Amino acid sequence: MALAFDEYGRPFIIIKEQEQKTRLRGLDAQKANISAGRSVARILRTSLGPKGMDKMLSSPDGDVTITNDGATILEQMDVDNQIAKLMVELSRSQDYEIGDGTTGVVVMAGSLLEQAEKLLERGIHPIRIAEGYELASRIAVEHLERIAHKFEFGENNIESLVQTCMTTLSSKIVNRCKRKLAEISVKAVLAVADLERKDVNLDLIKVDGKVGGKLEDTELIYGIVVDKDMSHPQMPKQIQDANIAILTCPFEPPKPKTKHKVDIDTVEKFETLRKQEQQYFDDMVQKCKDVGATLVICQWGFDDEANHLLMHRNLPAVRWVGGVELELIAIATGGRIVPRFQELTAEKLGKAGLVREKSFGTTKDRMLYIEHCANSRAVTIFIRGGNKMMIEETKRSIHDALCVARNLIRNNSIVYGGGSAEIACSIAVEAAADRYPGVEQYAIRAFADALDAIPMALAENSGLQPIETLSAVKSQQIKENNPHCGIDCNDVGTTDMREQNVFETLIGKQQQVLLATQVVKMILKIDDVISAAEF
Repeated sequence: MALAFDEYGRPFIIIKEQEQKTRLRGLDAQKANISAGRSVARILRTSLGPKGMDKMLSSPDGDVTITNDGATILEQMDVDNQIAKLMVELSRSQDYEIGDGTTGVVVMAGSLLEQAEKLLERGIHPIRIAEGYELASRIAVEHLERIAHKFEFGENNIESLVQTCMTTLSSKIVNRCKRKLAEISVKAVLAVADLERKDVNLDLIKVDGKVGGKLEDTELIYGIVVDKDMSHPQMPKQIQDANIAILTCPFEPPKPKTKHKVDIDTVEKFETLRKQEQQYFDDMVQKCKDVGATLVICQWGFDDEANHLLMHRNLPAVRWVGGVELELIAIATGGRIVPRFQELTAEKLGKAGLVREKSFGTTKDRMLYIEHCANSRAVTIFIRGGNKMMIEETKRSIHDALCVARNLIRNNSIVYGGGSAEIACSIAVEAAADRYPGVEQYAIRAFADALDAIPMALAENSGLQPIETLSAVKSQQIKENNPHCGIDCNDVGTTDMREQNVFETLIGKQQQVLLATQVVKMILKIDDVISAAEF
């Protein structure tokens, strides 16, 4: 394919290897881009809502992931098309910013593209469509502000937070014990939240899991769980009021940095060397005892001799603890991480009310629980489940619930779920379209139609008649002027989402509308695709 011709129709070369490049331009390019975006949205459409299906993804090295979290599906799908990659980015940015609504945002972008295609076929310029979409998204975001409710919550009144987290978890595989998981998530977030600054550091919440047990055994520990056990089997398994020394220096004699070699030619010299080493270990252990430590947590290992000495001196120890866990232990116990033995002082010890070792089932797996810490700002959610995939999916679900609780603490406005917010916005945008005289009003009306895609997908996934259900709910909203009517996915018998307690965060919904509109505008503005040769 030649990219340029002179006035006699002879091709001349402007671009390197131009005969190997392919080029799509004008309407063809836009249609190709739109169909790529729509096909990604179509994949995620079936996993929207409480009755959504899960996807099973197999990676090249044979790992299997089962999930219905939009961001995870798209991350693992290994997409090749550039426009489809934009959709993956869209889902990821929703995940980073809000943490929830990753499927809905892609479905919405897909339906906006679908509506845009119809307008392009009518001959409306893509820029005018993009401008109309921009106007409509502004109207929708303002309308969301108007129909939002403020939620009051405190340390003791957490019901509203729990209800919102339950809405998030109801679309996941863990929905049979969503109440318990929602309560765990909310308590974990409130434990690490700074309510004055309205800020939550999710790094302080460690989500850990172990195969075995059932999902109902999941627990929240006000402290840290470390996947290690005491270094010697005869060390005490439970320590009350522990003073913890947190070390990053190895428990062994120092090795010279230079290349060295020790010549030992007599037994006496060997004895001296051995005694010297033993003395060194003795001093180390004594140093820890003198400071008042009752438990040593070390980042490195120590050999059997040190282990034996520690055991004899009644100083329990844990070895090979990872750096991230050490930091969390230090935060939780209020201790300091000590890089050299010489610097170990009583002030640098961490304090914990109870350190206990817990074994699981018939296996030899043991874990160390560090609880009742001096500073309870670090907590652990410990998940149990039947298999590895279940635990991974529960981790993702709990991450979504934690993000929702964090967003509510930052901004306590909520809108009602079940597609009610989208239908209300769709009615508002449709009504506002008449105020715009230009071509934009077509695009604004198309935006209103596109908003209906989410309630429609919800109805479809729940096995209801999509068009009938949607039109019934829409007419009910208009008749009663009630923006809380949504799709009754769980077949409760009422479409009022207030009675069903289906809530979503306002910032999450607004972000969905804004992000989807931005990506669609970007895709509409592309009118020329030049792709390099495939080797």
